[in-house]
Amino acid sequence: MNEMESREWQKWLTSLGRDLRLEKGTYLFQEGEKADDIYYIQSGKIQISKMDMDGQELALRICSEGDLIGELTLFCPGARYMLTAKVLEDGVVSAIKRETLEQELANNPTLAIELMKWMSLHFRKTQTKFRDLILHGKKGALYSTLIRLCNSYGIMKEDGILIDVPLTNQELANFCGTAREVVNRMLGDLRKKGVISVEKGKICVHNLQYLRDEIACEGCPPELCRID
Repeated sequence: MNEMESREWQKWLTSLGRDLRLEKGTYLFQEGEKADDIYYIQSGKIQISKMDMDGQELALRICSEGDLIGELTLFCPGARYMLTAKVLEDGVVSAIKRETLEQELANNPTLAIELMKWMSLHFRKTQTKFRDLILHGKKGALYSTLIRLCNSYGIMKEDGILIDVPLTNQELANFCGTAREVVNRMLGDLRKKGVISVEKGKICVHNLQYLRDEIACEGCPPELCRID
């Protein structure tokens, strides 16, 4: 989606919805609730996750400005949310009635195609995340998560890339589908090797190539290797 199309897309989505202000730590929606609305993020950060029967959480995405969430329920009568959306950072979303968006997409083929392109990119991102989790195990899941966080929220510093999102070890563990203790140990090993450092809850990656080499990185395009 080019810049002009992106502006049109944003203007169109915000015109359809009503603004909701969100506070950190609250839930926009939870798995199993009736899916009446689709949400377009204007500001803030929202984590999308899946909970299993034992209460184990698998975090899938961190969404921010310009992202659409709840989109998997489109054109599914009686749909319920399949995932949970937790607010990580105060922000504003446009809440769009699902039926309204469906009608608009049916009447506007150009924007319907843009949505298909966006969803196709999203599905490919998800496939690469599961590939790393399944093929490379817990270490691969953590290392690829750090790489994706660098690509999505990294700020270049003299000594490395600062991931400008504060995440606890438990939150990182949720992205890897593993226990916090396992992530604690792996992060400790990376700190001893000088690959990363942690300051004020934020991770700085000093040797990104080490992480890539350890998981035999396939060199996915930057638009795919992201956490959002």
